[in-house]
Amino acid sequence: MPGVSRTLSTRSTRLTARASPYNSEVTLFESNAAGPASPRRSKRVKREVEVDDPMDSLAGKSKTAKAKSSPSKTSTSKKAAAKSPQKPKPIPQALAVPHPTPERWQETYNIIREMRSRIAAPVDTMGCDKAHLKEPSTDPKTRRFATLISLMLSSQTKDEVTDAAVSKLRTALGGSLTVDALADADDKTISEAICKVGFWPKKTKYIKLAAQRLRSDFDSDVPKTVDELCSLQGVGPKMAFLTLHNAWNINVGIGVDVHVHRITNRLGWHKPCTKTPEETRLNLQSWLPAEFHREINHMLVGFGQSICLPVGPRCDLCDVSAAGLCPSAQKVSKSKVRKGVVVAPKSPTSGSPPKIEIELEDEEKPALYTIPDSSAGVKEEIKTELTW
Repeated sequence: MPGVSRTLSTRSTRLTARASPYNSEVTLFESNAAGPASPRRSKRVKREVEVDDPMDSLAGKSKTAKAKSSPSKTSTSKKAAAKSPQKPKPIPQALAVPHPTPERWQETYNIIREMRSRIAAPVDTMGCDKAHLKEPSTDPKTRRFATLISLMLSSQTKDEVTDAAVSKLRTALGGSLTVDALADADDKTISEAICKVGFWPKKTKYIKLAAQRLRSDFDSDVPKTVDELCSLQGVGPKMAFLTLHNAWNINVGIGVDVHVHRITNRLGWHKPCTKTPEETRLNLQSWLPAEFHREINHMLVGFGQSICLPVGPRCDLCDVSAAGLCPSAQKVSKSKVRKGVVVAPKSPTSGSPPKIEIELEDEEKPALYTIPDSSAGVKEEIKTELTW
């Protein structure tokens, strides 16, 4: 009514009603400036501060409006991106610029190959490339799987220990190293079988996950590509290339382990010296002919186990050093008893026995002891004492 003023209040705003001075039938409403601020507006402003980027003020209101219009959509997309698995990067296969071919590498390679034909090394009988031959099952999938598991267990472990662990694991799984048997085995059974290898707790997890993954994604068979093999936890490029060599007879690169990495750097085949096995692999693949890619690992591993040792290399027994082709050759100091090396004659004849070379402290040259074939008991006794 005219001349009457009344106050209306709501939960968010206090309004004052008064009659219009121009028309008595019209009521005007005005906000009370002394009233409390709107909690809804306050909450909306706070949401803008939390959601918007601090740089929104430089971009104007459009960015703020966009953030306000679909905050739930933005939040959902961020969560989805965080949960999506990251795709593994493909394994590089070649250098952009090939490494220069080392001088006289072929001569050095042939000398090492000839030496390896006369030297017995652990890898020759207990290497991972022999695992499939020791598998009693004739199923090709099982034999390929045995090769993969042997390689996964071999990291930071001697061939003798790996070979024994694979045999013990096979027995623990019922006599055959199959995908199903390993995938369904409990962790304790696996751990007790492989506890002698390096990093066995992690390898217990990795080989079981690998078996489960092969069963679910690869029809219980070993993958045939490097990238698929490296997608398995615990499998790196070295294992992948060697698996393809020995399980599938596929040659797409070089399996470079610590022996290949160490020896090729000692020979001066990398300039500058490589810092990782992967750098070594890419360098070698850029100039070494493909026909040598498969055999170089086995050849240099045995050479590194018997002659070109990590510590105290036997340069006194090395033909590469004698030919002046090794820039890292060292003068071997005398010691009371050096590690024995089984060496066959350079020109082997029919029935010619091998020789064990032992260096004694007071002798100018190593003494050569020929072990007749008839003295089998003596031969085994000496080989037992001269551990690798």
